[in-house]
Amino acid sequence: MEQIALSWGPEPNVYTVSELAELMRGVLARNFTDIWVSGEISGTRVPPSGHYYFTLKDQNAQLKCVCYRMTARYLRFKPQDGIAVLARGRIDVYEARGEVQFLVEAIEPQGHGALQLAFEQLKKKLAAEGLFDASRKRPLPALPERIGIVTSPSGAAIQDILNILKRRFPGRHVRIYPAQVQGEGSAEQVAAGIEYFGRSAWAEVLIVARGGGSPEDLWTFNEERVARAIAASPVPVISAVGHETDFTIADFVADLRAPTPSAAAELVICTRRSVEDRLGAVERKLTQAARLTIALAARKWHALAIDRARLHRAIGRQMQRVDEMDYRLRDRWRALFEARRRALEGWSSRLKQRDVRMRLARDRKRLESCAAALAQAARLRLARAGGALGSAEAHLRQLSPLGVLQRGYAIVERGNRIVRSPADAPAGSQAHVRLSSGSLEVRVLSGAGPETADRS
Repeated sequence: MEQIALSWGPEPNVYTVSELAELMRGVLARNFTDIWVSGEISGTRVPPSGHYYFTLKDQNAQLKCVCYRMTARYLRFKPQDGIAVLARGRIDVYEARGEVQFLVEAIEPQGHGALQLAFEQLKKKLAAEGLFDASRKRPLPALPERIGIVTSPSGAAIQDILNILKRRFPGRHVRIYPAQVQGEGSAEQVAAGIEYFGRSAWAEVLIVARGGGSPEDLWTFNEERVARAIAASPVPVISAVGHETDFTIADFVADLRAPTPSAAAELVICTRRSVEDRLGAVERKLTQAARLTIALAARKWHALAIDRARLHRAIGRQMQRVDEMDYRLRDRWRALFEARRRALEGWSSRLKQRDVRMRLARDRKRLESCAAALAQAARLRLARAGGALGSAEAHLRQLSPLGVLQRGYAIVERGNRIVRSPADAPAGSQAHVRLSSGSLEVRVLSGAGPETADRS
């Protein structure tokens, strides 16, 4: 029989799962290194590692996303379920689950700026706590002698305030707490100034001031740290930040909002003054300087971020594995603890049912109750016997012949017998007369019967 040889073609390429995942990562990294994805956030999770895990979805698809802690620190707002966003980043492969995920490097809400969203989130939170309620607002003193100011000592705002106060009310005492009003660490300095005046109890009213600027420049006064310091201040606070059109969280929490720092000086002394023209020029210069500083810092950070991006991604993948292992360990410990707790409750219940101390406690209560009832019955019996004895004693005293002696009567005795008639004591006999106080020895001269006594 003729044999037929079968041929299956050239030798196939065989990959391990890890090799294939690495090839997929390389392909995705080359073609999707800096892309923008729009979608709605859902399923946000923040484990102890500080990473953000969430899903971007639209009507037809969804994409797993990860924002590592080092990147999330610099986001202007935190991911929140139900918000439509534009996310920038790169596509990556997570080998442990064989999933494609999007590494988020920047995120912006669609239709809102990041600062505006953060502003609205904090405003909603503090309003729910009642920090904006009108009932919390305190009236300002009509003409304060001591005025505290928290602001930058080199800014134009403080000069305007001092000029107006000096021109209108010479002799007012002003104390300035110098604080940085924008940039890193400024919120802590402003809050520290507010707390200083609260502790010292020196000022009668406090002005928290800063000149105008961009939303980024004014962001110090949208920080929760500053808002809570104002709310906790025992001194009435005037918020004077930016221009009339600028609103900050500090304005809502403060007892009074001034449209400008100069207006704050007018309000604190119950007068109205115009804002000097040079304030606008100084504020514009500050704004330009702040924007230039921010632009230079952003450029420097971007250069450093390019070199560190690969290291951050590698660390982030390892931290993601740690998070998953942490979730599993927590679940197992929780189940074990629950089983042990139920067993302990069962043994404890059975032990309580057999506990001799509980029986002794019940018998002791019954004994104490009986002893109390017996003592009460004895006291009642003694009280009744005492009452009967007192009544008998009173009756006996009424019937006693000694009581009759107290009314002027006497008892005549002859020998050991009581004399009841003249025959019992004839004339010439000795008699003993018992009085209420003492007694008499008498001799009977004569005696008469009842009829004779009546006639006489």
